[in-house]
Amino acid sequence: MGLIPSAIIPDASVLFSFFKLDSIRRNIFRELLKKECKFISPEFVLEELLSDKEKIMKYAGINEFEFSYLFQLINKEINKILEKDYKKFLLETNEISPHEKDHSYFALALSKNLPIWSDEKAFKKQSKIKVYSTDELLSLLKLSENANPENSN
Repeated sequence: MGLIPSAIIPDASVLFSFFKLDSIRRNIFRELLKKECKFISPEFVLEELLSDKEKIMKYAGINEFEFSYLFQLINKEINKILEKDYKKFLLETNEISPHEKDHSYFALALSKNLPIWSDEKAFKKQSKIKVYSTDELLSLLKLSENANPENSN
C-alpha cells in the first residue's frame, strides 16, 4: 500500500475524534506521531474545534478540564498554516474539492504537496491529492509494525 507519510493534513472530523478516549483515530494519531509523522492544518481548524467545544465534550464524554488538556496536546502537535501561505492555490481547489468548506484542506495539500487524512468519501473523487482514510492509515501502521517489530513498543 505504501509508506507512512512524513506529514499529513487531518480534516476537522479526524481532529474531532481525537478527544474521544477509545477512538481509533486518536490511536492512529498517536502511532503516526511515534513514526515522526508531522501534522499540518489550516489555522482555522483549531478555532473550529474551540467553537465546537460543547459538542466535542458531549461526544467524547469529557469535562471542560479534559477538553482543555487534550486541546493543548493537539495544539502542540499540529503545525498551523495561515491562509496567506496557501491562498494562491484556493482557486485551483474549486475543481477538486467536493465542498467549499474543504477548499482550505485541498489548497494546503497542493501548496505543501501533502496528503489529507479524511473519511469523507467525496475527497477521493479526485486524483490530484492523495487522501488517506482511517482504515488505510491503520493498515499502513500495521504493515509498518510487522515490517519492523522493534518499533511496535
